[in-house]
Amino acid sequence: MNTSFLNLNRRQRYNWFYALVAATAMLSFGHTLAAAQSGSETNRTPTTRQESQQSPTSADESPAQKYFTDVVLLNQNGERMRLYTDLLRGKVVVINSFFATCQGSCLPMNRNLEKVQQALGDHMGKDVRIISISVDPTVDTPAALKEYAKKLGAGKGWYFLTGDKQSVDFALTKLGEFVSDKQDHLNVFIIGNERTGLWKKAFGLAPSDQLVKVVESVLNDSRPEQ
Repeated sequence: MNTSFLNLNRRQRYNWFYALVAATAMLSFGHTLAAAQSGSETNRTPTTRQESQQSPTSADESPAQKYFTDVVLLNQNGERMRLYTDLLRGKVVVINSFFATCQGSCLPMNRNLEKVQQALGDHMGKDVRIISISVDPTVDTPAALKEYAKKLGAGKGWYFLTGDKQSVDFALTKLGEFVSDKQDHLNVFIIGNERTGLWKKAFGLAPSDQLVKVVESVLNDSRPEQ
């Protein structure tokens, strides 16, 4: 767990939150997610048309698919899920990393996601998916994650993911969430609209109503003019 947040007073926590929410994240293919330097900038992944002018891609594989790949993970029901095709493609996603035996920030952070889930209503499972990836896959089996999901009232469209360590580490690296020590997991939500290419980051322990606003801003994003 990253304990630096716990040592901050309330004002410092809110300042940290607003600094993180103000900074958007740009997903560039071939690199991990990086925080934008200016909160006033809107950063998007390159569109298929832009990418095709730089390097040809096959008709069956988008630039986003090339970046994320279809590395296979397991959800809380033991079902195999491909990272891009089954989880990200055409969806708005809220992604975080955690581990089920965490005694610190993980449960409060996932409680925030529970509130986000409630606020999104019918969008969940249709337009929006919540993707929670374990940084402790050797301990967090699908069965363990299923019990954890029950505690949070996780419904349709909220996936708790594990798998073989190599695959999980690969997926976390692609998302900029990999840590070598599970206690150092990030308390950051990655919120992206794969269809429009808009990606943002938000502090996962921020007030849930503020997090809902960030998710809604990404959900309501439109594809820019080509």
